[in-house]
Amino acid sequence: MAWIRTTPLEGEADAVHKAMTDQKKLYPREYEQPVQELDHGVPGIVASHALIPQALYHAFGTFGSLMQPELPLERRQHEMIALMVSHTNRCHY
Repeated sequence: MAWIRTTPLEGEADAVHKAMTDQKKLYPREYEQPVQELDHGVPGIVASHALIPQALYHAFGTFGSLMQPELPLERRQHEMIALMVSHTNRCHY
């Protein structure tokens, strides 16, 4: 669970929904497997970015672009790097 205020996907959250949908298009197919979600259907790390939808799109869009299959690293290497960065930063994401 994020420790900052988050925005639910109801009401004026159309910008958040659009940012989430658009950034997902940048990820390779193998990343289509959904992650664990919170009660309101938004992964915690995404919910923590939902207050600024443009930042959500750019942050996750950058990650998606870095995961492209034509780049030299394989998914398992990406996952290992992400794991070590999270561990080093003591981040549970």
